[in-house]
Amino acid sequence: MGTDQVAGPFVVTGQRARQMRVVPAEVLKRLYTRSDAKGFIQTGAHLALLVLGGWLVLATRGTWWVVPALLLQAVFVNTLFGAMHESVHYGSFKTRRFADILAFFSGAAILNNAGFYRHYHMAHHRYTQDPLRDPELITSGTPRSWSNYLFRISSIPFVMIRVRDIFLFPFGFKGDVDYIHQSAWPEVRRWGRLLLAFYAVLIAGSILLQTTAVLWVWFFPLLVGLPLLRLYLLCEHTLCPNSDDGFANTRTTLSNPMVRFLMWNLPYHAEHHLLPNIPFHHLPEAHQHLRPHLKFVARGYIQVQGEILRSLGRSAA
Repeated sequence: MGTDQVAGPFVVTGQRARQMRVVPAEVLKRLYTRSDAKGFIQTGAHLALLVLGGWLVLATRGTWWVVPALLLQAVFVNTLFGAMHESVHYGSFKTRRFADILAFFSGAAILNNAGFYRHYHMAHHRYTQDPLRDPELITSGTPRSWSNYLFRISSIPFVMIRVRDIFLFPFGFKGDVDYIHQSAWPEVRRWGRLLLAFYAVLIAGSILLQTTAVLWVWFFPLLVGLPLLRLYLLCEHTLCPNSDDGFANTRTTLSNPMVRFLMWNLPYHAEHHLLPNIPFHHLPEAHQHLRPHLKFVARGYIQVQGEILRSLGRSAA
């Protein structure tokens, strides 16, 4: 359990159904439409960036230019979180099999069992900002001091939890996980075994071919970029109230077009939480309908991090 839970009781407003009707029904029907073409274009573009970033890393090994190349590839690798997230919602493609394939490989790239993440994330949606039932708060809490903040950003807690997922779940061990339904565990185990087999193939192939390319193209950039992803994710709900108020318990951060592209429009996060069945390519339009009602809309992630940093230690005063 996270050492720093969000302070304060959970407030039930009962307004969720009314809030979801803010977008007209005829508009919502169109916004719910998924697209294989949009998914392939988005996936192909991100894959092209990964290939480019990997080539730059390999081409600059042995020089100082490898440092910016690794940083660039770190961004490309860690933003695969957006692809995994959209895919567990089945919003990346109209064809669910395509979404499952993308969920598996994008999840594997960031040390996630996407089968487990699907159920973890659905519980997060169901109990957003409820300190006793939201898995994000149960496992991580909210940083209330500099030490908690830095430990969170270090990604050490993330790596520890992912090691559990990778090595325990395939064999039926659940650890301390009690926030997903028992019926979900067969799927979690199945995806966990596939994930472990995939990593084994990567390691065996690298040994047989006597190459460190996988380390340079994927693993090193992954480690370099983990803190960046933690900083990003921390902005989604931190400092939002413990409430079922969909207009207030989640933050939208507008950022810039490149961030929105790499993260599959996930920065439109309040819109996504309120209407999670809207696929990524329709979230900008959903934002136009919902923005007047949203309590937390930030211009960028630096702004939000500044607010978080200024809040550290305040609750303990």
